[in-house]
Amino acid sequence: MQAAHAESEPTVNPRSRRTARALFGATAVVLYLVDLATKTVALERLGDGRRVDVVGDLLGFRLTFNPGAAFGAGTSYTAVLSCVAILAVGVVVWLSIRVADRLWALALGLLLAGVLGNLTDRLFRAPGPFEGHVVDFIQLPNWPIFNVADMCINVAAVLILVQAFRGVRLDGTRDGK
Repeated sequence: MQAAHAESEPTVNPRSRRTARALFGATAVVLYLVDLATKTVALERLGDGRRVDVVGDLLGFRLTFNPGAAFGAGTSYTAVLSCVAILAVGVVVWLSIRVADRLWALALGLLLAGVLGNLTDRLFRAPGPFEGHVVDFIQLPNWPIFNVADMCINVAAVLILVQAFRGVRLDGTRDGK
């Protein structure tokens, strides 16, 4: 019985798993650092409240602080959002142990970078731990102001949906095969 079960499970190439984990780690670290760096620059250069146009009215930078979730929702639940983010970090790291598919690795790395970027603000920015406001500074017309971490989370969500619709599992195998 045990042997039959082991034979039915696909084996994952250890090299694929190492490559995927390296991609996951590199993506998470690099984009987390990019998020921190861009927020630092935004705080230094945009503190006077003005908008800096980059591409006319299409793209600009303006510093804001968001105590809530996406689009400013849930502003009175900052501590809860912080706890959910900590849980999300744990889940993403746990999933990354099983990843052997490069697109899944990229998606999870983006997600970890984004969640950690905004969690860092919630833990270490004013008004205090678990209550900190997220630094946002990228402004498009008719859209809430956002940051690099938010972009990472949204791209990760798209990639995760793509993989789910394609039926690709974390290990690179496909559903039903």
